[in-house]
Amino acid sequence: MSDILNITQLDVELQNKQILSQVNLSLASGEIIGLVGPSGCGKTTLLNTIAGFIKQTSGDITLKNNQLPEGVARINNKNLLAPEKRHLGMIFQDYALFPHLNVRENIAFGISKLSKQQQACEITKIIDLLKLNGLEQQFPHQLSGGQQQRVAIARALAPKPSILLLDEPFSNIDARLRNALIIEMRRLLKQLNIAAIFVTHNKDEVFTFADKIAVMSAGSILQLDTPAKVCNHPSNWQVADFLQLGSWLPLSIKQQTDNGQTLFDSALGSIALPENKEHLQLLLKPQHLSINQDKAANVKVEHISITEQGYHYLLSSLTQNQDIRCSHISLYSDTLYELDQKLHLQISPHKLQAFAGVENTNTNR
Repeated sequence: MSDILNITQLDVELQNKQILSQVNLSLASGEIIGLVGPSGCGKTTLLNTIAGFIKQTSGDITLKNNQLPEGVARINNKNLLAPEKRHLGMIFQDYALFPHLNVRENIAFGISKLSKQQQACEITKIIDLLKLNGLEQQFPHQLSGGQQQRVAIARALAPKPSILLLDEPFSNIDARLRNALIIEMRRLLKQLNIAAIFVTHNKDEVFTFADKIAVMSAGSILQLDTPAKVCNHPSNWQVADFLQLGSWLPLSIKQQTDNGQTLFDSALGSIALPENKEHLQLLLKPQHLSINQDKAANVKVEHISITEQGYHYLLSSLTQNQDIRCSHISLYSDTLYELDQKLHLQISPHKLQAFAGVENTNTNR
């Protein structure tokens, strides 16, 4: 697949504050990328800069599509291109439908330059595609949230953009309908070979909807890869912590072993790792944790909840050593334990992942 969007060394400064810093991103034809990260990290600013609503301070945005005058547009702070000339589709969080226009008129807004006959043909196609038949004369206030979203999608797709930009498109939809719409939206984009970049705070959305995930923090992209690779191999603790990939187990250096590994003390016992760093913490994924009834207790149950995966427990360690003491270790189990019950938690054999510089060990999942 060829790239239809390339972003290199992109910086954005607003009101003397650096919002985006050295952002690099490429998007292939038909590819879907999800932007995730904490509030204020620059996700929506990046989307709006690509759309042309915000001017970049430095760096380049290169667009490729057959609707551009020369097929290619290289955009920087000296060579800007108005939003309407970039030929990008955009769906806003609140859908931004025109309240005084009915469904048919809302969809027609983006293709007003076509003849009436061409408009009618395209509107009929898009209404059939998005199953909006029978709603053509309805106004936005007469539609459900899911129907409003379909109209917003139809309006964005009618001009046949090569790239669709979506700002938290599923946030206003109830959970049951949201899951169905995410799957349907992905199928639709793949069917039409339309690339997309979307912003979300919901990691489950990005795992279901995206081909790739870009994890952002403080205006930069920390890691960009497939959801599976990011989950299995997070590049740093910020990525693992934001995606809630597991709990953090503090480690304290115990001694150097003969084979070059370092032996660390932890609340769950000694652990050997090939690293010798200060403030090292082990990422514990729930699937690698289990209860052993035959060993002395090292944790107690702090909280119990019920999920589709069984019982979810938050555990705290019993050790009095503040350097390696931890709380809110996440465990899923089919067995029902009691609040404050003391248990032995053990780590199943697997490839261990440890990170330095974890700021807050109390955000364990």
